[in-house]
Amino acid sequence: MDNETFIYLLWGGLAIALIVATITDIKSRHISNWLNLGIAVGAPLFWIATGMEFWPEMVGQIGLAAIIFTIFAAMFAIGAMGGGDVKLLTALALWMHWLTFLELLVIMSIAGGVLTLLMMIGKRIQKTDGPLKVPYGVAIAFSGLWTIWGIVGQRSQTIF
Repeated sequence: MDNETFIYLLWGGLAIALIVATITDIKSRHISNWLNLGIAVGAPLFWIATGMEFWPEMVGQIGLAAIIFTIFAAMFAIGAMGGGDVKLLTALALWMHWLTFLELLVIMSIAGGVLTLLMMIGKRIQKTDGPLKVPYGVAIAFSGLWTIWGIVGQRSQTIF
C-alpha cells in the first residue's frame, strides 16, 4: 500500500469514528473515552504518514490540542459542555493545522446553534419540561466530517 492510500484510510477511519460519536451521542448523550482515545492515537500515525517533522509541526499539534483542552475544559467546568465533547474536540485538534481547526470551530458553532434551535422548537412542540440536553457531539462530528471532506477534496485535486 502506498503512503497516499494510507493517508486516505486514516481520514476514512477518522470519519467513521465521528459517525460513531454522533450515533452514540444521540442515543445516550455519551461519547466513549475509548472512541476519543482511538481518534487521538490515530493522529501520530497520520503525522508520520504525512511526513510531519517533530519540531515544530508535531509539537505544534500537541500544543494546539492542549490549548483546546484548556479552553473547553473551562466550558465543561461551568456546565456549558460535556466531558466527552471536550475530549472529542481535543482529539480532533491533533489531526488538523490550527487554521483548519479554527474553520472547524466556526462550522461547529453554526451547526451547534442550528441543532440547539431545532431541539428548542421540538421541545416546545412536544411541550416537555426539564432542561434542554443538546447532543453537542453531533455538531462537533458534523464539523469534523465537513472539514475532512474539504481536506480530502483538496488533496485529491492535487493528486489527479
